Amino acid sequence: MSQEIPAIPTTVTGPSMRQVRNVNETIADYVALMKPGILTLLLATTLGGMLVAAERVPALSLIVATMIGGILSAGGANVLNCYIDRDIDQLMHRTKKRGTATGRISPKAALTYGLVLTVSSVVVFAIFVNWLAAVLSLVGNVYYVMIYTRLLKRKTPQNIVIGGAAGAMPPMVGWAAATGHLSVAAVLLFAVIYYWTPPHFWALALLKHGEYGRAAVPMLPVIAGEGETRRQMMLYTILLAAVSLLLVGFGLSWIYLIGAVILNGIFLGLVIWLCKSPSKKVARHVFFYSLWYLFLIFGVMVADRLVLA
Repeated sequence: MSQEIPAIPTTVTGPSMRQVRNVNETIADYVALMKPGILTLLLATTLGGMLVAAERVPALSLIVATMIGGILSAGGANVLNCYIDRDIDQLMHRTKKRGTATGRISPKAALTYGLVLTVSSVVVFAIFVNWLAAVLSLVGNVYYVMIYTRLLKRKTPQNIVIGGAAGAMPPMVGWAAATGHLSVAAVLLFAVIYYWTPPHFWALALLKHGEYGRAAVPMLPVIAGEGETRRQMMLYTILLAAVSLLLVGFGLSWIYLIGAVILNGIFLGLVIWLCKSPSKKVARHVFFYSLWYLFLIFGVMVADRLVLA
């Protein structure tokens, strides 16, 4: 009597391609909530603050710990911002695909994620860096979430001006990480980003005027008009140039002075161009240059400090 040969099972027990794709999309959604583009800028200014503050290049372990803490802190603040703004994010083209706006990430999951990142950042800074850096980082996080996002963003066209203090904290965190204390120069680094913030974000607001209007966010172009926005951009660009030049004499010298004069001259020239020939094309030039400006001005600071040291 012949014996039947058992059939070879054909069912694949591993994860399907669709499941793998879903996992990858979910991971991408969570990473996107941290706003990687903004993180890059914040980390650059944090590292810049460290390198300008230190008499020599800090230990690699300290730099790595500070960068990880910065990613967790700023990332946590950005996630909590997305959690709070999930309703208006649905109304704006550049934000409507965020996981919190589409519903792919639940409000509870986003809140938990943001809080875990924030608490983790404090732990990393406190254990591997120092408590001053931990406190400054937490202050920046809470200020961005509670003062800017919760209290100011939907209530006043000065939201960017007052709320800009949050984005100006990273170089102070870097300074504290490298030295364990603050100084006048650290405050001036804070001031550079503080006065940079309005012309940078108002250039974006000029480009996204309609979106902010639909979402009822009282950005300056929506409330005061584009002409007043351009005049305010001019004022803050002049203040930015003045504040940045004050750094000469506080540890920075001729290399930085030359670079700062050139970079601020270009920035001011672009804003003058915007005032004389208002258009979205010129506003876009101002916006993208403002991003490069911050990288370059801190790069010149570091070059001056390292070369002369």
